[in-house]
Amino acid sequence: MTSEPEIPFDLPVIYEDERIIVVDKPRFLSTMPRGMWYRQTALIRLREQYDDRNIVPAHRLDRPTAGIVVFVRDPASRGAYQMLFQNKLAVKTYECLAPIRPVKRPRTGTIEQLARPRPFPLLRRSHIIKTRGVLRAQEIPGTVNAQTRIELDGLHVGMSEQFDEPIGRFTLTPLTGKTHQLRVHMNSIGMPIIGDDFYPNITPRAYDDFSQPLQLVARTLRFTDPFTGELRVFTSRVPLA
Repeated sequence: MTSEPEIPFDLPVIYEDERIIVVDKPRFLSTMPRGMWYRQTALIRLREQYDDRNIVPAHRLDRPTAGIVVFVRDPASRGAYQMLFQNKLAVKTYECLAPIRPVKRPRTGTIEQLARPRPFPLLRRSHIIKTRGVLRAQEIPGTVNAQTRIELDGLHVGMSEQFDEPIGRFTLTPLTGKTHQLRVHMNSIGMPIIGDDFYPNITPRAYDDFSQPLQLVARTLRFTDPFTGELRVFTSRVPLA
């Protein structure tokens, strides 16, 4: 572990009390140990910072995705907070940047326009599987197990000139929580998220190449605290682009 590469991004704590710690996770930092990453993960950084091995994540974000993550520090409270996420009682809203194109008809699953004749917002439904040891998730025919509401908020001024097409800012609201769901769904409608090195194609990058971050942020998280009954709302400050 002494030779583990350093991830040169801070892990801001935006809220803490006797039960939870809420962080604004940067891109490239894993939520918890996996593969070559141990000390350079959000979990181990927090355990070292607070000198507390009882800290555990209530949920997680993929390594390339930035934004709000909740950790539980009180062992007696773990189950209650983790069940918020398992039972879909925590409402997550994401933001991303992607090319603005005509909506592509996916090979499987459905698209429902929620404000016809406008193309957005739309509801994308499909069946997603993620096989252990395989890098990418797949959409296959089958009973719907993944749903995402996709809204185009407008042109992302200041970035479109870097590309040959306009770049939009999208709000994504997952109604389910499958692995890579948002990335798969955006790619399936022909608008892959900028900086995505898995969809539509796997792009090999060195572990210390931070030049093209995934433009996906877990922007807000809302839930009713299971102990106090208070509405908790946390917002990420990680910028897009």
